[in-house]
Order: sequence, then structure tokens, then C-alpha cells
Amino acid sequence: MLNKLGQFIEDHKLLQPGDCVVCAVSGGADSVALLFALYLLKEKLQIKLSAAHFNHHLRGAESDRDEAFVRDLCDRYDIPLQVGSGEVVPGKKGLEAAARDARYGFLKTLPGKIATAHTADDNAETVLMRMVRGTGLKGLGAIAPVNGKLIRPMLTVTRKDVLAFLQEYALSWVEDSSNGEEDFLRNRLRHQVLPLLTAENPRFAENTSALALRLQQDEAALAASVPETDHVETLRSLPPALRSRALAAFLERCGVREPEAQHILLAEKLVFSPNPSAKADLPGNVTVARNYGRLVKLAQEEAPEAVQLPCPGTVVFGGYRISCAPAASLAADGYLVQSCGSLTVRSRRAGDAVTLPGGTKSLKKLFIDRKIPADLRETIPVVADDAGVVCVIGVAVNKSRAATRLPAIQIRFEKSEE
Repeated sequence: MLNKLGQFIEDHKLLQPGDCVVCAVSGGADSVALLFALYLLKEKLQIKLSAAHFNHHLRGAESDRDEAFVRDLCDRYDIPLQVGSGEVVPGKKGLEAAARDARYGFLKTLPGKIATAHTADDNAETVLMRMVRGTGLKGLGAIAPVNGKLIRPMLTVTRKDVLAFLQEYALSWVEDSSNGEEDFLRNRLRHQVLPLLTAENPRFAENTSALALRLQQDEAALAASVPETDHVETLRSLPPALRSRALAAFLERCGVREPEAQHILLAEKLVFSPNPSAKADLPGNVTVARNYGRLVKLAQEEAPEAVQLPCPGTVVFGGYRISCAPAASLAADGYLVQSCGSLTVRSRRAGDAVTLPGGTKSLKKLFIDRKIPADLRETIPVVADDAGVVCVIGVAVNKSRAATRLPAIQIRFEKSEE
């Protein structure tokens, strides 16, 4: 086991002389083996070794027993130990995920590199779990040797290697009773599926872990070829393998923390949709949409409330400063219109339409023709009175309301800095 561990550390450049390494120790066989192996290799590797244990308090006295065992182990070999604890509350992904998040949250607060005792068997189990749940190339890569400050030096070491190592050095460990329960998918695969596959090939765990490591390299090579783009034509032209990764990266930039296959498929449908303003709702209250030739993240903004436009007077709406006054002449600038009653500035409404030189057109169709992004349409000011739409600020004046004689109203506008 020491040879496998040392070779893997060297091949993946996990440690450098002078590194501070914190070994995460639960008290189980794998973590005890890793701690003692690093203890034996620390002089050769020229590292500073310490340990860390997190007490989840999920198994009552058994959890306290594990902590006491780890404390005694570290005291025996004079290994500095840091202990964390916390109450774990199950979240949407269940108790196991909540416990893992709490544990890693503690470990990441510690200085130096954090070594965890994931073995080839763990890697094989992770591959099988992701196959059962559905995954792609990235998911089949399973456990990475390095993830930020986390390192996994034992991914070529099997559970059989661990037990032989512990026996050789007469090391004891503690068993987590929850590992025998069938409530978790990982445990069911470990107890029921892996033994059958190992019977077919005793090296199944090693081979599967090696496969996962190769797939990580393939994924990295593909990821390096992915352009950072939100342009629809570019995305359409990419091979599917690159397009799906470009879309996943786009979704991450938009705030989707871990884009899944279904989320990437929704984004791909936007790319190929005949609707240039199609949109999709995604986790994290994120909405993405087509803005004609681009994909965009829509701002979660409500349409501004309607306001009265006095004449004379000025209001601010949708990023515009809009003023109204009696027109001095028909040659005045701005929109010159005839008014029927009081004026209101508001967002568009169903049924709104204007008459243009080519005929009457709904505002919905007008905005589409002018290629106005969908996320901006509710903020474009519409000036209306008792007879309907008078003008659409920055877009069009209703020809049927255009002034041909005095008295008339002059409506002017400019971008507002408020």
C-alpha cells in the first residue's frame, strides 16, 4: 500500500516538500491507514502532518466513541489533531449529503492541504452510483485526485490493500454502524453489487477507478477546447460534446451552481428554438432566454408601476425622463400628439396597438420586429390616454394620434440617470 500511495502522490504531484497536510480521520479503516501511511512517509515527503476529525453527533455515544478513538490514536503518535463538531440538519439532498457538507465545511477552514481517504473501491462505488442516477463523461470521472485544497492520495489503493496494511502494523479502527445499513444507495452497491462484479474480476475496483481517472483526463481535454460563448450561431455550430459543455459553463456563469443534464437540455432547446425570445426557468431562481442571436440571463425585475403624466410636467419611468408640455408649433421636436383625456405612463398591456405607415400593429409584434429583448419589453414606457396608446417611448408614435394642428401636446424624453 505504501508503494501505491507514494507513486500516486508523485504521479499527480499531490504534495511538495514543506507542505502542511491535514489528514481527515473518521476512525474508520481507510482513514486510519491513510494517517499512519502519511506518518511513515512524512520524513521522505518532507511534509508537516496533522489530523482533523469532525463529530456529527448523529450516532450518539458511538459518535463520541469515534472522537475518543481518534484523539487516542493521534496522542499515541504525537500527531496534532483538530476536532470540529456540529448538529447536522437534513436538507433537500438528505442526511448523508448534509453530513458531508458539514464535514467539508469544517475541513476547508483548516490551513494547508486536506487529505481524505477515498480508495479505489470508493471511486468504483461513485461511478456505479452516477451510472444508476444518470450522468455523462464528467460524472463518470467520479472522485478527482485534487479538488481545490483537497487531495485524495489513495485512489489506486483498494480496501483489501488497506486491511492488509492495518494488519501488518497491528492497527485497530472503529466501525461506523451506519455503513451496514441499506438505506443509502452507496451501501447497497457496496454490499450487493460490488461483490458480484468483483467475483467476475477481482480487480474490478482498481480497473474502474483507473477508468475514472482516465475519463477525467478526457473531460479536461474536452473542456480546454470549449469556447466561452453565448452566441447562438456559434453554439449551433459546435459538436454536441463541446456545445453541452459550453452551455453548462454558460449556466454556471448565470448562477446555476451544478447544471444537470436536464438543465443543459433546456438551454440547448433555447439555442435551436424558432422563437428568438424563448426562455427557460432553472434552479436558483435563474431564468435564461434567447435574445435573438444570444443567450442571456433575465433580470428578475417587476414592471414599473404606472404613473400619471401631467401637462406640463415630467416623470421618470423605465430608465427614461419623460416630459410633457403644450406644443408651441407643429415644428417642435419630440412626439407631437393629440390627447384625449389625462395621460398615463405605463408598461405595455394585452391588446395595446399602434398605427404605423404600414398599418396597425400590436406592441407585442412591434417589439419583436424591432428586436427588443424580451427582458426589456416590460420596462419600455408606453404613454396612453383614455383613447389608448399615444406613443411608445423610443420606439414609435401612434400615427392615428399624431398632431396635424394646434393645440397639440409635445412629448420629449431622454435617458435618466436615476
